[in-house]
Amino acid sequence: MLIHPTLDKIERLRLAGMAKALSEQMQNQEMDSLSFEERLGLLIDRELTERDNRRLTTRLRIAKLRHQASLEDIDFKHPRGLDKSLVMGLSENQWIADHQNLLITGPTGAGKSYLACALGHKACRDGHAVLYQRLPRLLHDLAVSRHDGRYKKLMAALLRTDLLVMDDFGIVPVTAEGLRDLLEILEDRYDRRSTIVTSQVPVSRWHETLGDPTMADAILDRLVHNAHKIELKGESMRKIRSSVDKPKTL
Repeated sequence: MLIHPTLDKIERLRLAGMAKALSEQMQNQEMDSLSFEERLGLLIDRELTERDNRRLTTRLRIAKLRHQASLEDIDFKHPRGLDKSLVMGLSENQWIADHQNLLITGPTGAGKSYLACALGHKACRDGHAVLYQRLPRLLHDLAVSRHDGRYKKLMAALLRTDLLVMDDFGIVPVTAEGLRDLLEILEDRYDRRSTIVTSQVPVSRWHETLGDPTMADAILDRLVHNAHKIELKGESMRKIRSSVDKPKTL
């Protein structure tokens, strides 16, 4: 039987995974012992795996996560107030299905961004659309977009994202225009999408950090009340790892 015309037709049908698997089967004599149904099942499994991998690659590319982080690499042994059972519970992503938020606070270097990216990566793996943004840069981009016609498009993209990661909340003062944009984002996403916010500032001080009491009330009402909270403590993980990796001198 001439297999090449069949492979060409499979590829024309855009079944690249199946085509690769069939080529491999033809070179593996052990496959002769399998029934037609078994071999067909293996071909279909390979095609589904290839498609899932391509979709994941696309979701991760769009997400633009700051760190190549995974839950498996998180250090739960270091004493910094990180509850493993809570993180593992969040990794199941029911909170995303329920359109809840997550607030991660702690000092510089405590691992806030890494944890947020690890949860974002897991959400991508589970089929959710994710987008990482540093909040100061996001608000700047929105301000610029008002003048080049991209504002509505950017806001629509933020609304469509299942999980929006806003890193570095409170690191710089937010302008009045920025406060309005932040409120608009959270209003659009409230009870429809999920948001992770990371900050060096404790949640108890977010109201004063935002400055405008009226806007702060509205923003926090849409962000805090349906949120899970993780408060990291202790010494900077960057500093600890740097001291461990540093060559010892006599």
